Amino acid sequence: MNPLYPVIKLREGKDDAVKRFHPWIFSGAIANAAPGLQAGDIVTVTNSRDEVIGTGFCEAGNIAVKLLSFDNTKIGAMFWQQRLNAAFATRKALGFIDNPHTNCFRLVHSEGDNLPGLIVDIYGKTAVIQAQTEGMALNVKAIAKALEAIPELKIEAIYNKSSEAMQRMGKDAVDDGYLLGGKCEDFVLENDSKFLIDWEEGQKTGFFLDQRFNRDLVRQLAKGRTVLNTFCYTGGFSVTALQGGAKQVVSVDCSKKAITICENNIELNGFSKEANPSLVEDAKLYLQNMPENQYDMIILDPPAFAKNHKSLHRGLQGYKFINKEAIKKINAGGLLFTFSCSQAVDKAQFQSIVMAAAIETGRKAKILYQLSQPEDHPINIYHPEGAYLKGLVLEID
Repeated sequence: MNPLYPVIKLREGKDDAVKRFHPWIFSGAIANAAPGLQAGDIVTVTNSRDEVIGTGFCEAGNIAVKLLSFDNTKIGAMFWQQRLNAAFATRKALGFIDNPHTNCFRLVHSEGDNLPGLIVDIYGKTAVIQAQTEGMALNVKAIAKALEAIPELKIEAIYNKSSEAMQRMGKDAVDDGYLLGGKCEDFVLENDSKFLIDWEEGQKTGFFLDQRFNRDLVRQLAKGRTVLNTFCYTGGFSVTALQGGAKQVVSVDCSKKAITICENNIELNGFSKEANPSLVEDAKLYLQNMPENQYDMIILDPPAFAKNHKSLHRGLQGYKFINKEAIKKINAGGLLFTFSCSQAVDKAQFQSIVMAAAIETGRKAKILYQLSQPEDHPINIYHPEGAYLKGLVLEID
């Protein structure tokens, strides 16, 4: 089998992870590589016996290759179409296509859909592409064409939002912008809640679609409660708490722009922004300074405090701090929704740090729910790192 692309050869015995279908190859596993390779180049990977074991994108960091295939595969229009068709078929089987109650969902979830480094989120008739590797960024136009070729998606606009992720990785920026059409949505629906989405300038692709199930759980449990939604972004949990019959919701975020959209989302769903104040404040400071016994439900959904293993200790201390403040001050019988989206923090570590926070308060706490990401954010069984979202619902006595 002749390699289709420049070759990266692995050291003897360093192909075990690939045999187990893990899509990452670390730099330390490489014996030699074709000269002149740059991040984003398509490469053929061989074992020490020169047998082809995969095809992928070359990367510049510790993860040297992200595999798209465990075979000698041509990466072209047919490849992109087949992979996107497969992702679409999964979402159709899950009931996301032509759903009258929810028209925003994740179509492609990186390794979970065998496309490492690619996110595609659907907001009504708009697809937002976020390439998180240079290889994916170089193929955005081909990916957009494959999206257009799926008629049941009914896509009228495609927005490329890859520059922020590329800058975060220290790589050359790519221009954000529309690859098809222009902005055409006023709002989207999620379980009949209405949300304004700023995919052009907002965080991630504009909304945190991975909290859909958990927002609905807040709706189910919020009746009659006074709710604090910290790190609220554009108010996803705030809206669902109000729809569930919350007495009042206070939303806190350090972004003035996010708070403005939060207020608009509250009003869009028929609630008063004056009766449910949204505050531009540092959520950590708010938790530290707020009085005790003010809230019956507190939601802690911070950004990733531990973005990598180097920042793990500091990140864990951050989670401990906010959970301790919330547990200490919530009303007796109150519900604490607490989350971590840090990939570097596993489920056991997160539960341990929340337990440590509870111990320091001296209060009794029980876990009612253990939460994760929804079905449109699938986890490749061979890539457990894809299970990034952890959540707990605690009842505090």
